[in-house]
Amino acid sequence: MRLALSTRSLRTLAVCVVLAFPLAPAFAYDGIVVKQTFELPTPLTTVGGATIKNVKVGYETIGTLNKAGDNAILIPHFFSGTSHFAGKYQPTDAAPGYWDAIVGPGKPLDTSKYFLIGVDTLANVNVKDGVTVTTGPASLNPETGKPYGMRFPQVQLRDSVNVQKALLDKLGVKKLHAVMGASMGSMQTYEWAAAYPEMVERIIPVIPSAGLNDYTLAKLADLSAAVKLDPKWKNGDYSAGAEPNDGMALALRMLTWMSLAPEWGEAKFGRKWADAAKDPAKDMSNGYAVNAYFNGVGQARGKALDANSLLYTVRANELFALGGKPALAEGLKQIKAKVLLLPTRNDQLLAVDETRKVRDQLQAQGNKVEYFELGGAAGHLNGIFGIAQASDAITRFLAQ
Repeated sequence: MRLALSTRSLRTLAVCVVLAFPLAPAFAYDGIVVKQTFELPTPLTTVGGATIKNVKVGYETIGTLNKAGDNAILIPHFFSGTSHFAGKYQPTDAAPGYWDAIVGPGKPLDTSKYFLIGVDTLANVNVKDGVTVTTGPASLNPETGKPYGMRFPQVQLRDSVNVQKALLDKLGVKKLHAVMGASMGSMQTYEWAAAYPEMVERIIPVIPSAGLNDYTLAKLADLSAAVKLDPKWKNGDYSAGAEPNDGMALALRMLTWMSLAPEWGEAKFGRKWADAAKDPAKDMSNGYAVNAYFNGVGQARGKALDANSLLYTVRANELFALGGKPALAEGLKQIKAKVLLLPTRNDQLLAVDETRKVRDQLQAQGNKVEYFELGGAAGHLNGIFGIAQASDAITRFLAQ
């Protein structure tokens, strides 16, 4: 596997897996997509009561909206993702969007039937890539002409959902045939069903979480701590100088191994040392190959992503409470849509047992629920690179 990645290819990967990942999807949709910009016509009032002017997000669409405005499928993205779920910006791009394998005529997300929409979240971590459009801490404060930094108002996933709703209204979408998102995108998927139950017919949460448990919250806190401990972070005021790349490298290193399953590392590295020519009993600088790999990936990803935006995205995940209800059971009661749950059996980040509990409660309260567990050695990332194994389940569910 390569450790050095281009900024564009990085956008297509969940967290920081390189292009040679063994589960990388075959190119199913080879069309060219265009990043478009949506600007809210009025200032955004956040869930927390703050006001943000000049809010902009990027979005991409594939397919055609029908006259009734009811064949749309919204695809909110994962933690380090963007709106780029399929296709390429240029024919020469190294890879297509992350769910390209299931997008296109005759595929589960059939572009001859459905109008597919992806939207960049607020405070998107990819703001430095030159393509992602997002209002966040890296944006200029219209009141000062300087980057917001950590003075940017705290935004929640519900705020991104509300911006998406405004975009759909502009596009003429009357009803969502489905909302389908992975990881952090699954949280937005659940939130859509709770916030706009009359508009959402189906949801497909992939590698999902309807609410983070304390174990996962502790992991997220470590990502933020790694950034803040870097002296170059400077309380978020690094825009005019060196960025906290060391802290970001550590944060992305941790997020990578959290997202992969133990069997992935065992199959690839098998406790090999990084340098076979050096005796590790005599040279402490020689570590295991698995650590050298994660160090390299962390450094590549750390430089590509924005530190403050990562902190805001972590906090948005920490603050997520389905339908604004602290108790998950109360939040789930707001969901009326049909549900297809696609967890992965060996998820080390969002445990499958949590999704099984959600399945049982949704069924108990009368929702029509289908369930399919993804397999593969990639753990949490099976939901990105192994999504094609659920093709039949997705196709059947969307046809109901």
